[in-house]
Amino acid sequence: MLEILAVSGYRSLRDLTLPLARLNVVTGANGSGKSSLYRALRLLADTARGRLVSSLAREGGIQSTLWAGPEQIGRAVRAGSHPVQGLVRKRSVHLRLGFGAADLSYAVDLGFPPPGLSTSAFLLDPAIKRECVWSGPLFRPSALLVDRHGPGLRAVDDSGAWRVIPTPIADFESMMTEFSDPRAAPEMISVRRKLQSWRFYDCLRTDVEAPCRRPQVGTHTPILADDGADIAAALQTILEIGDEAGLARAVDDAFPGAAIEIETRDGWFELSMRQHGLLRPLKAAELSDGTLRYLMLVAALLTPRPPELLALDEPEASLHPDLIPALARLIAAAAQRSQIVVVTHCRELADLLVSEPDSRAIELTKDFGETRLAGEAFRPRWEWPKR
Repeated sequence: MLEILAVSGYRSLRDLTLPLARLNVVTGANGSGKSSLYRALRLLADTARGRLVSSLAREGGIQSTLWAGPEQIGRAVRAGSHPVQGLVRKRSVHLRLGFGAADLSYAVDLGFPPPGLSTSAFLLDPAIKRECVWSGPLFRPSALLVDRHGPGLRAVDDSGAWRVIPTPIADFESMMTEFSDPRAAPEMISVRRKLQSWRFYDCLRTDVEAPCRRPQVGTHTPILADDGADIAAALQTILEIGDEAGLARAVDDAFPGAAIEIETRDGWFELSMRQHGLLRPLKAAELSDGTLRYLMLVAALLTPRPPELLALDEPEASLHPDLIPALARLIAAAAQRSQIVVVTHCRELADLLVSEPDSRAIELTKDFGETRLAGEAFRPRWEWPKR
């Protein structure tokens, strides 16, 4: 389980370090940085999937994703007696992402490629300056286990000595995807698997043209697709190899007397739902956006293959207020199997979730364009590996 999430230099997250619990609820006003925090968490996962550089490029490249404010905000600026200055950067540019855990922790540091040393046309690609894996939640040079510095990679062997791994790595590639020998760097492989297991649900489609409203070819689907297209197969998989009773309870909790059915024809699956008082089940094409979205969240949270971390961005969207308590119970139950991060605008959902054991409220606010923890929230100790 992650104990610390750290982000530096990404959009409004100039220098943010968060303590994490089993169930984490992120709230804040519009523009406070909730979406940036969610995307930073997703970027961390992308390092292990070979998508870090391409994800940043889709956001406009590192130039567009860097903290846009000054390197420091002085007292006079905060007091309003002096204009904001210092937009010309004097220090090295950093975009840093990392997490601390009781067993293994990880950090990656990105910046601009060295000027004048490349004629490449890939101007939006950042350069990965350093990547580290270490033991324990806090970085110490003595705790380092795997260290990538520029193109070079080294790891600690069984005797505790450093071993140079003769695999030069391009500056736009992560060591997580370019090196895979578990004998030379088993800790890195362990972190990579952790990151690859993370799941994100922020684009569940319920519009009239959504694939989930039409029959889909069905195969065993223990993990719901990020857009929810394979919901029928995912729910059928839960019925056959997952928590069938939990699925029935989650549906009845939100829609008393209702039950879901999966119709199969020649390998094609289609979701339908029986509701109290109706003479026939309603097909997915007939269900409301809120009903269909709730069923997608049921499929995601009752997965037979729970991830180490699952992140939800505004899961309450399209849901009727009467469904919020059922959704909160569903998320709380999932937090018994996975670490959960929920970004929400719904005060009722947030209040219900933070009343659960081992939960943490993370309220974000903006201060001179910088995302910060609201109030006197505890900020854990964190140190970034130096370049």
